[in-house]
Amino acid sequence: MSLNSSEILIKVPHRISGFFQIVDEINGIKIGNPEKIGSRGAGFCITAFGYTKISIQDIETSKENKVQIFINGQEQTKNAKTTNYIFLYLKEFFKKKVKMRIDHNFDLPVGCGYGASGSGAIGTALGINFLMDLNFPYDELGKIAHIAEVENKTGLGTVAGLWHGGLSIILKPGYPFFVEKIPYPQNLKIISGTFGEIQTKSILSDPLLSLKIKDAGKKAMKGILKSPDIFIFLDESINFVKQTNLLNRLNLSECQNLMNSLNKLTNVKASMNQLGKSIFALCDSERVNDVVEIYESYKPQVKIFDLEICPSGPIILNQ
Repeated sequence: MSLNSSEILIKVPHRISGFFQIVDEINGIKIGNPEKIGSRGAGFCITAFGYTKISIQDIETSKENKVQIFINGQEQTKNAKTTNYIFLYLKEFFKKKVKMRIDHNFDLPVGCGYGASGSGAIGTALGINFLMDLNFPYDELGKIAHIAEVENKTGLGTVAGLWHGGLSIILKPGYPFFVEKIPYPQNLKIISGTFGEIQTKSILSDPLLSLKIKDAGKKAMKGILKSPDIFIFLDESINFVKQTNLLNRLNLSECQNLMNSLNKLTNVKASMNQLGKSIFALCDSERVNDVVEIYESYKPQVKIFDLEICPSGPIILNQ
């Protein structure tokens, strides 16, 4: 292990996806290799973060590898399927038996369309690799995090977007990651409002909704690849929500009303976080007060976050 240290802290941004195209089959045949399953789409990393702290509790007397997992201070060892998946995979390469504790602490709410599971997956893979001296190549750890998300239906393309930071297009599904960055104005602000959780697994497991997402995502990808800029990204994100009819299908009338109200403002574009009961709005700094005023009219049901695009991906804080 970096058996000189007993603790590591990884910082990974949250991410909002504007639209995505599920890619889990080729010519009607399901893809068997989870490495190749994923999504194409576009989204942006934001200036709010997930912090994954991994610590070794016991190394001298451990007879088997054990882990405890905490999310925002609450033990979730049995429920944290994606983190568990990564631990179980990597423990086969440990040189010594250990008792490990993994703490995920997120700036933004989990299950609300901010990529928390992807952030935690990356933090877990990077942290265990460093702490246990496993010497996996950097990109290989991204693959492990991606596969863990796919296998547990907690995400499809989030890891690829988080890996590179900024506003980006995920050009191809799965691993290796093919990402194209989109430039954006420096005075750009992101205001996001959250009403609650959606379980990504429930969406990805719904065959009819999955088909709608594939069709709408394919159209959105054609648009963004034809003209890869932030304005097309926003238009395609809005069209994606309309074409999938997600807000109506999920009975999210408050999200629909909020999105409609925001899009009536001049020089403001708003759409739905994929996937969560959340609406994001992009505007310049001069319009923030007008945007926040609309969000505040939905209090106390909505939680409001003032953000910007984060240009960077994962960072190891205390190596």
